[in-house]
Amino acid sequence: MIEAYLEEKKPEMIELLEQLVNTDSGSGDKEGVDEVGDILKEKFEAAGMHVKIHREKEFGNHLEIKANEDCDPKIMVIAHMDTVFPKGEAGERPFKIIGDKAFGPGVNDEKASHVQVLYALKALKNSGSDAYKNIHVIFNSDEEVGSPSSKSLIKQIAEDKQYSLVVECARPNGGIVTERKGVGNFSLDVKGKSAHAGVEPKRGKSAIEEISDKILKLQKLNNYEEGLSVNVGLVNGGTSSNTVPPNAKAEIDVRIKGEEQAGEVTKEITKIAQQEHVPGTSTELKGSISRPPMVKTEETEQLVKVIQEAGDELGMSVHPLQSGGGSDAAFTAVEGIPTVDGMGPMGEFSHSETDEYTDLKTFPQHTALLAKTIEKLSK
Repeated sequence: MIEAYLEEKKPEMIELLEQLVNTDSGSGDKEGVDEVGDILKEKFEAAGMHVKIHREKEFGNHLEIKANEDCDPKIMVIAHMDTVFPKGEAGERPFKIIGDKAFGPGVNDEKASHVQVLYALKALKNSGSDAYKNIHVIFNSDEEVGSPSSKSLIKQIAEDKQYSLVVECARPNGGIVTERKGVGNFSLDVKGKSAHAGVEPKRGKSAIEEISDKILKLQKLNNYEEGLSVNVGLVNGGTSSNTVPPNAKAEIDVRIKGEEQAGEVTKEITKIAQQEHVPGTSTELKGSISRPPMVKTEETEQLVKVIQEAGDELGMSVHPLQSGGGSDAAFTAVEGIPTVDGMGPMGEFSHSETDEYTDLKTFPQHTALLAKTIEKLSK
């Protein structure tokens, strides 16, 4: 019944997906994210759900959704409304369909998931199942920048939950995510002293020379065998080619496999920041490990078995895998709640300006998988 309902509603689902994709909602675009939130609020309320708005000043507002204000659901579903794309991107390359694939900014990461969550709940209600009453949905607005304003809300709502389902995209061939790396973001800001590079270079203190030394030391922290990666991905500095550079800055991405690595790598980065290679320069270090790793547990494996049972009923082969990317799944997993990510629609190439897509052929099927998983966990 659920599968047939969703196949029937597929044109509606695609229509809503188009509306969401064609609405800009970059993390820094509060107005756009709130517009997406308003669309979702209207749709979920029309489906008979209670929607609470958590208002934010800097980022978009967060949505908290459940069957009614006083119910006590035990399954948490997490999705994010923000994308990585700038304002105007949707106008430049709006939603389009080529074959069985939908394209557009944020279509896979993760606006298709918004539609999926709504229609999974509608499918449960339509089938006569009360399982929709066991769902507590969070749509947050700042996942792509580390969830600084929503992290505490996610943890608060997670306190009494038995399961957490995170609807980042499913991988091709039925892949769902049971392990993710932790994520850290750091920056180095080096101050030196400017001088004319031809007339009096010795008076200068090169911030670029100083930061170059630090970058080489940072890169040596990599230990891929142990799941630790340190990547200096952005560097800038100086004022002109004939001036000893008085400033330089580096942005650093850190990925960790185990929680114990967080303290160790932070200590090493701090040590490198404090070392002085060019006398007279100074360095300011900012940042931290913002997301802990998502570690697979025995309870997670049991949750995967339930999802696989639901997949078997739909003729889907579901298998667990690990990802180097971070997500909000980390915040519930670290609290000891059995958590599985990648429960969204199937797609690939998130964040790509040209290749990101959602597979419309399997859209109803993955929505049915979410609905059936919720139903099984509620029994």
